[in-house]
Amino acid sequence: MGTLYLVRHGQASFGADDYDRLSELGHKQCLRLGQHLRAKGLKFEAVLTGTLLRHRESLASLAEGMQCNPQSTQWPALDEYDSVALLRAVDPQPLPRPDTPQAYRHHFRLLRRALAAWMSGATRPQGMPSYAEFVAGINGALDHVRQQYSGDVLIVSSGGPIATAVGQVLGTAPETTIELNLRIRNASVTEFAFTPKRHMLVSYNGIAHLDAPEYAHWVTFT
Repeated sequence: MGTLYLVRHGQASFGADDYDRLSELGHKQCLRLGQHLRAKGLKFEAVLTGTLLRHRESLASLAEGMQCNPQSTQWPALDEYDSVALLRAVDPQPLPRPDTPQAYRHHFRLLRRALAAWMSGATRPQGMPSYAEFVAGINGALDHVRQQYSGDVLIVSSGGPIATAVGQVLGTAPETTIELNLRIRNASVTEFAFTPKRHMLVSYNGIAHLDAPEYAHWVTFT
């Protein structure tokens, strides 16, 4: 039986003109996770990432912490959904920059609505696959892991694909998958045990590597 570790990228640049890059804290979160994984003696049979910059930067900091240079495969289906396209599909008006608590809450209320509309097929955001196609891509990555490997495997991706993978394994309702998505923490670890036939959830959204008082302010969600 193998173990699949799904890691969400470190803190990105939420609210900035270019979200798709890690903040300084995001690099630190992933470096710390890499140190934690090294202390556990983990060595990965395979590493898959999405193609986004924040995925690649997260893996680089993880590798630095693990003191290794793993070979990785980019898997486009592990990329995050386009949140801007989702939001525009339900509200074409430009959103204010989420730089206040009120604007932040409004952003995520609207994102919940936009995700629900996409998942139900009520909208087809510009430039995005249908939700069924998005799910099929995630399942394809999971199938690849089951069919090709038997040891420890690492996936570095985003909250949407990881929550979708958990939802597929547990058979959750779309509303539950949305809540899983919006509560996943940066540089968190979700574990699946897997056999050639199936995946089984072991843990979700873990941050044991930050479980010390000096890291309390390192826990982030964006």
